[in-house]
Amino acid sequence: MNNGRAVLFPVYKGTFERRNDRLAEVLGSGQSSRQYSELLAQEIKDFRRCIDYLDTRPDIDRARLAFYGMSWGGALGPIITAVEPRLKASVLLSGGFDQVTFRPESDPVNYVTRVKVPTLMLNGKYDTLIVPETAQKPMFDLLGARDKKMVVDETDHIPTTVVYIRETLAWLDRYLGPVNR
Repeated sequence: MNNGRAVLFPVYKGTFERRNDRLAEVLGSGQSSRQYSELLAQEIKDFRRCIDYLDTRPDIDRARLAFYGMSWGGALGPIITAVEPRLKASVLLSGGFDQVTFRPESDPVNYVTRVKVPTLMLNGKYDTLIVPETAQKPMFDLLGARDKKMVVDETDHIPTTVVYIRETLAWLDRYLGPVNR
């Protein structure tokens, strides 16, 4: 808050201290299961509850909220930004389509064209998890956002800190307005 921006880090069901053996089984059973779709719906609700919480804070400008997702968060970003209208911008760090089979209700490809917020994708040129040709570029090409930008860094999965901080802050300044210090 001291520098004019705040970060909220959701702890989604099935992650960190909310992880348990049953949820690990669901995640391990693959994204094509009904249980995975149900867990994903609960995780989206978790995110939306976080936005509800921010709505109660007088020190948060509710008109200037952005989504920032890294890796798994970057892959889920199109779903979250397509269904949450209170977001004004999005940054997908190491985002792209997972090369797995999903049920239709949990497949990011069925949401990505509905993303309307300005979206920045930051990816690594040599990423072996989210492969540029089959995962990164297809997501970027299908993004429904009128304003979108893709920055590819000469790295692997996560772009260098200098690149993603510089690009993210410039994107947020552009779409949320500069920080008043």
